[in-house]
Amino acid sequence: MTSFAKRASSFFDFVLAAFAILGGGILAFLMFAVCWDVLARAFWGKPLRWVLEFTEYGLLYMCFLCTAWVLKNDRHVISDLLLVALSKKVQALFNTTTSIVGGMVCAILTYVGWGVAWEKYQAGAYQPTVIQPPDFPLYLAIPVGFLLLTIQFTRRAYRHFVLWKNPAHRRAA
Repeated sequence: MTSFAKRASSFFDFVLAAFAILGGGILAFLMFAVCWDVLARAFWGKPLRWVLEFTEYGLLYMCFLCTAWVLKNDRHVISDLLLVALSKKVQALFNTTTSIVGGMVCAILTYVGWGVAWEKYQAGAYQPTVIQPPDFPLYLAIPVGFLLLTIQFTRRAYRHFVLWKNPAHRRAA
């Protein structure tokens, strides 16, 4: 791997880790906000009107900004009942293929998501809710998240391709 590729890979890993930490921070904030909302409703009869809306937006951002980190660390749900019965070489080929397909699907969703977000930006659309945030930042989380997934699926495909082509790497993995 070239020096540039190593630096780019390290930078991408840093971005994924930063988004994972941001997702954890969003989760912590939402947890406290929901608890405060429950207390405010129970003791003072005045719920916080913004909490439900912030929770919706927070879940959207957590999902799309943290998913590539989950994929990078293989922390996603996987049904490998049949896969583990195969040889290491066939497993590597299967994982390469599924990563390529996943990357292609995510690339398409990045393109479509960016188109929708851009339409919202050009239209100057706002959410018809209590807070009335602009639509563009909300929709932007989707293509950004899918772009990160596209890159991570590509990295994953390359890693498994190397395992498939090189028996020495398969024994080490």
